[in-house]
Amino acid sequence: MAMTTPLPASRTEQDGTAVVRVLSYNIRSMRDDRAALARVIRACAPDLVLVQEAPRFFRWRKYAARLAAATDLVVLSGGATAAGPLLLCSLRATVERTEDILLPRTPGLHRRGFATAVVRFAGARLGVLSCHLSLQRQERLAQAERLVATVDALGTEHTVIAGDLNDVPSGRAFRLLAGRYQDCWEAEPRGGEYTFPAHDPRRRVDAVLATGGIEVLGCGVPTGLPGVREADLRAATDHLPVLAALRVPAAG
Repeated sequence: MAMTTPLPASRTEQDGTAVVRVLSYNIRSMRDDRAALARVIRACAPDLVLVQEAPRFFRWRKYAARLAAATDLVVLSGGATAAGPLLLCSLRATVERTEDILLPRTPGLHRRGFATAVVRFAGARLGVLSCHLSLQRQERLAQAERLVATVDALGTEHTVIAGDLNDVPSGRAFRLLAGRYQDCWEAEPRGGEYTFPAHDPRRRVDAVLATGGIEVLGCGVPTGLPGVREADLRAATDHLPVLAALRVPAAG
């Protein structure tokens, strides 16, 4: 499903409430067409980009900085220090704090982690968490449970969570998270549903989730968004991005 009407633009309302555009994107360590990747991100005009599979090895900070510069954003947190999740933000965000969390390692499996932050947009205070859950079912479920505990520990009334869940909506980890938070695509679908593989998407394994109290104005794969070309979506990486527009209430 292409976007039939554009997602709301970022804005601040008179009472300090903020409309925030959040992009979730697995970028496969920037091993594909980096120019296409940058064009997709810029066209989405995000305030926050919750990245998975950011470069983690040789000169990873340089690659993260180059991606931020190419998309008119800044590096907020994460990268190798979170085992792949990375946070980028626009200059609209005021950063309160960040924390990268490494999860327990299972022998023979990739190390996983969370990139987290607390930011402010005008009067709105927002927790942020980017994740990339395990391919192994039991480890993935344990990581989803740890994610819930991590969000609780952020101490923010409103939080957005996004990432590659490596699970479909009927799976246990996805259901655990969707039972606790709003599944933004389910709440207000605006754009495509399936995110993987990019050349022929058949599965929804990437999601944006939000705590209660955040109003979902629209969420989906930004197919048909002005400036987002099908060729770029296929060339940028092996996942399609998920873009959400969220209204975050001003802090009380």
